[in-house]
Amino acid sequence: MNDDLELRAEADALLAGLVGDPTGSARLREDQWQAVSALVRERRRALVVQRTGWGKSAVYFVATGLLRRRGAGPTVIVSPLLALMRNQVDSAACAGIRARTINSANPEEWETIHGEVERGETDVLLVSPERLNSVDFRDQLLPRLAATTGLLVVDEAHCISDWGHDFRPDYRRLRTMLADLPEGVPVLATTATANARVTADVAEQLGTGGADALVLRGPLDRESLRLGVLTLPDAAHRLAWLGERLDGLPGSGIIYTLTVAAAEEVSAYLRQRGYAVASYTGKTENADRLQAEEDLLANRVKALVATSALGMGFDKPDLGFVVHLGSPSSPIAYYQQVGRAGRGVDHADVLLLPGREDEAIWAYFASVGFPSEEQVRQTLAVLEQADRPLSLPALEPQVDLRRSRLETMLKVLDVDGAVRRVKGGWTVTGQPWMYDAQRYAWVARQREAEQQAMRDYVATTGCRMEFLQRRLDDEKAAPCGRCDNCAGPWLDPSVSPGALAAASGELERPGVELEPRRMWPTGMPAVGVDLKGRIPADEQAATGRALGRLSDIGWGNRLRPLLSPQAPDAPVPDDVLSAVVTVLADWARSPGGWASGGADALTRPVGVVAVPSRTRPHLVGSLAEGLARVGRLPLLGSLAYAPEAEEYTAHRSNSAQRLRSLAASLTVPGELSAALAATPGPVLLVDDFTDTGWTLAVGARLLRRNGAGQVLPLTLALAG
Repeated sequence: MNDDLELRAEADALLAGLVGDPTGSARLREDQWQAVSALVRERRRALVVQRTGWGKSAVYFVATGLLRRRGAGPTVIVSPLLALMRNQVDSAACAGIRARTINSANPEEWETIHGEVERGETDVLLVSPERLNSVDFRDQLLPRLAATTGLLVVDEAHCISDWGHDFRPDYRRLRTMLADLPEGVPVLATTATANARVTADVAEQLGTGGADALVLRGPLDRESLRLGVLTLPDAAHRLAWLGERLDGLPGSGIIYTLTVAAAEEVSAYLRQRGYAVASYTGKTENADRLQAEEDLLANRVKALVATSALGMGFDKPDLGFVVHLGSPSSPIAYYQQVGRAGRGVDHADVLLLPGREDEAIWAYFASVGFPSEEQVRQTLAVLEQADRPLSLPALEPQVDLRRSRLETMLKVLDVDGAVRRVKGGWTVTGQPWMYDAQRYAWVARQREAEQQAMRDYVATTGCRMEFLQRRLDDEKAAPCGRCDNCAGPWLDPSVSPGALAAASGELERPGVELEPRRMWPTGMPAVGVDLKGRIPADEQAATGRALGRLSDIGWGNRLRPLLSPQAPDAPVPDDVLSAVVTVLADWARSPGGWASGGADALTRPVGVVAVPSRTRPHLVGSLAEGLARVGRLPLLGSLAYAPEAEEYTAHRSNSAQRLRSLAASLTVPGELSAALAATPGPVLLVDDFTDTGWTLAVGARLLRRNGAGQVLPLTLALAG
């Protein structure tokens, strides 16, 4: 008993240092102490499912301090995001715990850190899950860590489960490390966002199931949060409302959007309205991300306008609000994101402003799930036939998958034992592998159920916090008494005419730059296409223009229905043609445009050429005709698909496959070649949509080889 009391006192003293309490009065709560005691005294494996702000990091840092004092090796924390790592390194230092991190942002430090770990100079090593699948880390450092670690921590452990909202195959590499841990090494898995199914799956994946496992699952109500939903007519009303009401939201916070384009649109508009905001997306440079985090932590900005790239691990206790412009596709993901607010304050506002574009964005992300069995088998066959390991760029031309999906698929196959990542790329292992179609179909149905749950969350007249708790299988779910349904709406949905006009003007402003392709994909000669290296300057397209991005909340909402597979092929609507004409006029007047008068300016186009379309020929044809008519330019004709290359014209989902298809099928008909010779000079190349950019690149190359001057691409929509 005395030993237990002494250990508890020692743990509380470590906690005081961790939280910066000079009085030493800080105390672990009983549930936190239960977890620490299980790890330190009993050396057990534990799964902790507790709400954001409960203090999960305190458990593993206090346990680390106690274990290290008793001669244990360093703690290894697998953590998914850099923001989490940075916060935790700083927190550990407050308790005298030496923490280092290995991730993609600090490769120059890896060798030094490896040495510090081996010499026992590091108490905590934070590792990103991607490192677990790195060849050098997996084969050299991981076995040593497994042999010497004193505690393994898996933070945000729901990422292990493909039932969860943020499955990451790199996490499954942990099974190898768990299998290699010496007997008696404690393991702690933590998450705030796991329902009963995910909890069971995580326990199974980590090997924490069985009689010896300790599962601590607490209530998920967040007493500081006031949840509300505000359904407004359209994107302009939502943007106008935010522009007028942002000042009234408490403190500083996060405005979540579903896409990068929307984050950039919203942040640009709010800055125009005089707000100090910054965008934070997967495309934000690391240094800019760090600066944005620091600015929010120091309250130098009112908000970060962010995608889900800002999520797990960002710790600002006094975050006063979270607003979503658009619904996440899962109540679990939504609960996790709103959990960033109100951790260290008595009151924080959480607001959802759903949009009509949400469903289309959900559908897109659902479409890039685990590939079909045919695609998996094709990839395995290519690897099996190769006489050497194949890198992603070398494999991509031979399979019909985008690189990101291909890499994720290979990581899953790696964990399943069918392939292995080695120096130089990927190779097959020869082990049998079965496509678990039933499981993948079940996961897809779960996703659909989660999407329906988000629709139900918006529509419910019951307590919103209770709704989220029940979706997370919280047995203590009960009405909160604070949300807009429990206590009544507190938000005024009205917007002033001036604000609405400003927001509409911002969203209706047409024009997005199209960066041309400048390099051919690698590996093309291996599939019979003799294109490699840099595209010659005299065969490149110029920087072009699109009316808008499909993923934005302005023109994207107008263009998505027009370009959907279900939409009838019809002439371009008058308002869309008028907007494209505006894009063309703005382009002409822009720096470098043909009306700008600069020394390096483009020359005014002398004609219009259309890209052939098998799905929307009337739309593309009428767009090209309309631009030619308004611009008083000749319609020179259209590129064509070679009839004998019919089998290659199907849409391909990665750059190499798309280029392979186009190189074999896209041609310049004789009448167009003659028109180009008779009308030398720059031409507008008109299409409805660009995704990979290779149709425009190949079309520009063909036109320039047939006598055209500069080729100026102009499309209705840009993907992404």
